[in-house]
Amino acid sequence: MRLVVTKMNLGLWAAAYVKEKINAFAPTEQKPFVLGLPTGGTVVDLYANLRLFYKEKLLSFQHVVTFNMDEYVGLPQDHPQSYHSYMYHHLFNEVDIPPSHIHLLDGQAPDLFQQCAQYEQAIAQAGGIELFLGGVGRNGHIAFNEPGSPLDSRTRPVDLAPATIQANSRFFLNDVHRVPTRALTVGIGTILAARELLFLASGPAKAAALARLSQPGVTADCPLTVLKRHPHATLLADPAACALLAEAPLKRLEALRRAEPNAPHWVLELKEDAK
Repeated sequence: MRLVVTKMNLGLWAAAYVKEKINAFAPTEQKPFVLGLPTGGTVVDLYANLRLFYKEKLLSFQHVVTFNMDEYVGLPQDHPQSYHSYMYHHLFNEVDIPPSHIHLLDGQAPDLFQQCAQYEQAIAQAGGIELFLGGVGRNGHIAFNEPGSPLDSRTRPVDLAPATIQANSRFFLNDVHRVPTRALTVGIGTILAARELLFLASGPAKAAALARLSQPGVTADCPLTVLKRHPHATLLADPAACALLAEAPLKRLEALRRAEPNAPHWVLELKEDAK
């Protein structure tokens, strides 16, 4: 996998990347571009820039099909903190995506396991996900796959870790008791099945997760590390998120920054046996 470190706004970098991927794919009604989407604070700027590209007629979502990563269990769709509300507010209401192309997990479904099975089936029927975007949890979770999640897991209901509930309380008036304790999430296996991955990590709160990523091996204790098993995975990060990288990759990054201080970004390769 590639670790791309930039001082640019992560949302602008990622949105430009998504635009280029969709336009190069040249999607049609018969061959849409299937895009996996995240929520959360890290990707607010990503969606703002995608909206801007659409308004400037640089990007169309007419032939894009989307699948979101996750949803809280128990929140009504119109709750301001549901991921359904988040996606319509930050993207879907502002672009030309057909409503039938939008796929969101239903955290109020009467049978949550059936809901998850149907979601996996819908992904398969769409031909699989071309590009899956994601954020990084402070404890290394991806989507709502908390530490300890099976590396071959598929879409399923999960219990949220206390650290995740605490981190997400900022969206619920800083009250952990308002945060749902369960969610539906695509699995790690679902994510790895995508043909390409682009994850984003910003700020010092994500530095510990990236530190574990930069160490040898892949472990369920830090789901983020599975990105090293994907042949086309990129983690986009700012310098603050890279402050605790293992010694060898940190030295390589510092050398790259000294050699090209004005580069738009610097790239490190991290492998499963990263040293």
